[in-house]
Amino acid sequence: MGDLQLCFWDIWPEVLGLLRAALRLGGEREGGVPWQRSGVGVTQEEEARGGGSARRIQLVPRSGAMAQHRACQEQEDRLHEVNLSTQRLRVLPPAVLSNSMLESLDLDRNKLRTITGISKLCNLKKLILSKNEFVDFPNEIQSLVCLERLELNQNQIRTIPEGVFSHLPRLKHLRLNNNRLCALPRDLAACQGSLQYLNISNNLFRAFPPPVLQLARLQEFHVQNNALRQLPRELFQGQSLRMVKAGGNPLREPPSEVCAGGIQQIRNYFNQLRHGSGQEDKRVKTVFLGASLAGKSTICRSLKHGQSKLMPKEERTVGIEISEFQIEDFTFLFWDFAGQLEYYMTHHVFITPQALVILVINLHMYQTNDKTFKELVGFWIKNLSMRVPNSVVLPVGTHVDCCQEQEVAEKTHDIMGRITAMLAERKSNLAHFIDNLEGSEEPKIYMDQWEKLKEMESCTLTILNLVTVNCTDRCDIKKLEATILKHVKKEELFPEVVRVLPPVYRQVEAALVDIAQSEEMAGHGMMDLQHLVSKLSQREHLASLGRELLQDILRYLHRVGLVVWYEEIKPLESTVFLQPTFLITMFKLLVRHHLVQQLESIPAETLIGEHATIRDRANWVCNFKAKAMLCHQAVRALVKHQLCSEGMWDVFEEIMGHGPHRGRGKLFSLLEHFELCLEVKHTEALNPQAREFVPGKPWETTRSQGKSWYLFQTYLNQTEEVSEVWEGDHPEDLHVRAYFSPEIPEGFFQRFLVKACSFYSTHWVAKVTCLLVCNGKPLLIKENNQRAYSYLELHCRKPSERTGFQFAWDFLVAVVLTIQKLAEEWPGLHVCVKSPCRTPGCPAELLWPDMDGTGATTKEDVKTCGTCGHRFGAELLLPKVPKPLEELPAQPSAHYYVTSYGTTTFGPSSIQVTRQNISSE
Repeated sequence: MGDLQLCFWDIWPEVLGLLRAALRLGGEREGGVPWQRSGVGVTQEEEARGGGSARRIQLVPRSGAMAQHRACQEQEDRLHEVNLSTQRLRVLPPAVLSNSMLESLDLDRNKLRTITGISKLCNLKKLILSKNEFVDFPNEIQSLVCLERLELNQNQIRTIPEGVFSHLPRLKHLRLNNNRLCALPRDLAACQGSLQYLNISNNLFRAFPPPVLQLARLQEFHVQNNALRQLPRELFQGQSLRMVKAGGNPLREPPSEVCAGGIQQIRNYFNQLRHGSGQEDKRVKTVFLGASLAGKSTICRSLKHGQSKLMPKEERTVGIEISEFQIEDFTFLFWDFAGQLEYYMTHHVFITPQALVILVINLHMYQTNDKTFKELVGFWIKNLSMRVPNSVVLPVGTHVDCCQEQEVAEKTHDIMGRITAMLAERKSNLAHFIDNLEGSEEPKIYMDQWEKLKEMESCTLTILNLVTVNCTDRCDIKKLEATILKHVKKEELFPEVVRVLPPVYRQVEAALVDIAQSEEMAGHGMMDLQHLVSKLSQREHLASLGRELLQDILRYLHRVGLVVWYEEIKPLESTVFLQPTFLITMFKLLVRHHLVQQLESIPAETLIGEHATIRDRANWVCNFKAKAMLCHQAVRALVKHQLCSEGMWDVFEEIMGHGPHRGRGKLFSLLEHFELCLEVKHTEALNPQAREFVPGKPWETTRSQGKSWYLFQTYLNQTEEVSEVWEGDHPEDLHVRAYFSPEIPEGFFQRFLVKACSFYSTHWVAKVTCLLVCNGKPLLIKENNQRAYSYLELHCRKPSERTGFQFAWDFLVAVVLTIQKLAEEWPGLHVCVKSPCRTPGCPAELLWPDMDGTGATTKEDVKTCGTCGHRFGAELLLPKVPKPLEELPAQPSAHYYVTSYGTTTFGPSSIQVTRQNISSE
């Protein structure tokens, strides 16, 4: 027979006798390469004869045998697993259908409409058919009796026939999301002993599918973005269910605000419904936005009183004001936002989905040109489309009494036309981005970006017809009231207005209002959680109210905006704000218009109380103007002065901490949680009490001996200090851009500064630039925010050694992931990362693939620019370490986890950050 070269491990039983014979001979044939085992030499070739036939067996060195063994294993894996995603297939290849050993088949993102012959794959366990062109459910799937995982998401399937799932007794994982389904077949219940994961989100379900209730082992259920009004209580009676995602449904029972609390809160909700019939609650959160002096507060007050109530200029809104009133059986919760840009930094805390947005426009100030449209209208529309892209917006034109009738008509037409053009431009841009990804050579590597864009494409603002109002005319106020009421009654616009609540929810709400308005309650409305439980339990109808139920109700009231309880902020977890307006008061103590004037007006008595002088005050003002920083002493004096002027001096110690140097108080816990300021430590020397840093172990920080300062990044100026330290860009720098569409949101870069500087203690910052230093290596971030060209630019020095690329890209990728993590707070914002071509003058840029957290984004060693044709090492454009001359053993992949405070990892080392003090160099 012919020669055969076999893997050593496969033929070991056959050659054992030969090895023993060779050991007895104790010699080597000339030219033989010894196989080293236990120090004994064995020749490479021996003959084995028997049965009248001969075969030559060749032994290979151990490293070669291992390589062959791996090759054999890979070949076997290929027989069991086939990936044909993104191949534009319209039919299944015959070679695939003839492989009866196949266990996993990935046909994602093809053009399949049928899968004729799939029934031949009787051992198939995993079948992925997502993002194809199926309209009819493929019936042949019922023959795949071993199937455990089936993915048919993102097709156009309308119905699933009976008789399929009854033949799939082992099915554990089923994805049917993003189809056109409105019902599930009854025989899905046949999978009750196996199915653990079910996703039917983004379909057309109006009624809850009954078969789901029989899935006894279901652990994770996704039903988001359908048209469900109710989730049945039976769904939550079993103990196996661990997660339910139901957002984006017009849920009345349980309301979305209850579902957001998780499984246990939903169970508690249904338990309370057993004790009495549910009560309907019709509540509408109404947000007033617009530029300064637009007339927001006047409209708000006029609607509340049912008649014209002009707002004097000296009483205009500072920060945000909240009020509540009734129209028929609807309760409106009005949030009046100040129009000055300084206050916009706090808006993201309170602007939430499912609200009616009233955009107030001063028609007397408005001119039919790009500049005034951008300032008075476009800025707000663009930021709403990024922050809450599914909002309903009612434009209201004010000061019509100062305009001619023809002028009002022209300006109204101009505003609505420009808004329509803005929304059309957004839709066109998203379609362009999607087409670019789908037309790329490797669309699979952009799948996450594609899915995000498709999700954004389905969300758009609803702009109602502009209403013109003369705020001095009672009839116009009534006309506006009728218009608002007409719109909120439309279920297609506000499907979640009606909520069904257990009686105890309304009882607790009424009791909280009563406590907040009582004479014994201070004006700030802050109350300890345990004390609140005690106060409520003293009421006869709430005597059995437990802490857990109260916390559920407080979470609900917090989400609808009636109270504020930040249980996720450790220093505030036991404090409930019964008056949300006081929270706004706390914010505007330091985030406000004309803060410098407030500093300059601190009286001598307040300075003396904080052990400061008038000269100290002058230094505070100079520091703030130059660096946007205030020392702890200055902040205490400023806050004390403002609280005293508002008659709330009694809460000073509680919100600022007791004593000049003890405790941080509630104010800074709030400001830092919402990334409105950053604590900076000025230290004169190294801290001798600092803990030793050991990679892989928790890092315990020690209390710094330095003086606390606070950076209020909103007030930063653009100084040359950052550029001087950086010493200019170099052509060889590693260079990355994070592009934003439609633009970088207002306040984004300032919040990014807080996140980034919380991790990297050595830094220099200015209004649109930031220099971070890690392990002595600098990284520059610059903001460029202009129309059609909005990006954050990252520069890092090119490493001189091959090994330096790992750290440089770890550093860059960690910052990029921080940017992407923050961008998730704007659902209508698209961010993509690109590396510019390194040829001077070439406009080409390389789009980064999706990042999976391992840092590596390419396996190629060389990239060729499609524009200029120049070739570059991939490590100069994408996160990659160049290969050494001799291949080294593989290192662990670098994983990145980015949070405000938590774990950050660079390479194989991890650091647990509970709080990182910042010191200057």
